[in-house]
Amino acid sequence: MRLLVVEDETRIVELLQVALRRAGFVVDAFATASAGREALSFIAYDAAVLDLGLPDGDGLELLASMRRGGSTVPVLILTARDAVEDRVAGLDAGADDYLVKPFALSELAARIRALARRQSGRNPLLVITDLSINTVTREAHRNDQLLELSAKEYAILEYLARNPGRLITRANLEEHIWNEELQPNSNIVDVYIARIRRKLDDGHELKLLETVRGAGYRLRAPSEAKLCVRSAPSAPASPPGTPWPC
Repeated sequence: MRLLVVEDETRIVELLQVALRRAGFVVDAFATASAGREALSFIAYDAAVLDLGLPDGDGLELLASMRRGGSTVPVLILTARDAVEDRVAGLDAGADDYLVKPFALSELAARIRALARRQSGRNPLLVITDLSINTVTREAHRNDQLLELSAKEYAILEYLARNPGRLITRANLEEHIWNEELQPNSNIVDVYIARIRRKLDDGHELKLLETVRGAGYRLRAPSEAKLCVRSAPSAPASPPGTPWPC
């Protein structure tokens, strides 16, 4: 999930970035309403966390402009204002949740995940053939056996599972899973995909994770999942864009 955070307190931003990234989120943080508004104009965020007291205006103004523009991005207001009338004003302006400072970072992460599920009506359990992913506990099982995944591996697998049968490009993964720390021409995406494939498909005749040469990756939709058939060593190389057999 890619999150927009609009917060001008440097210490809070640092804590949010560390905690939310460890929880598997990609975080774009800005200190002003104008910077947040600009980011929203060209990036499709999964959720937003807004402070109310910003240097160039009130967070409620940013929220109201988002809703007037038709944005349905789930918004959680994170503020020190704890009066009932402040909560009512935030929710009436279009916020989906309201959390008062100080707060527990684990609770914030859980609330954000809940907002994303609620927004799209998603079932917390994703199932593709014998693969099941619980988006609440953030655990994945294949044939009822737990897959030992790192936070980043889990985030990639969940993103693929939310788009079964859809081609996910390397750029898609970089945008939704990583922040801007990737170096140009980095092969880190391929490294993580290889790790996930070993944990997900090794030992199973039914192969779910597919590489589309020169294009990207996908988890086969249930109707497309099939037994792996390896090409003979002498078989000619497939042209770019052709799915790998395994």
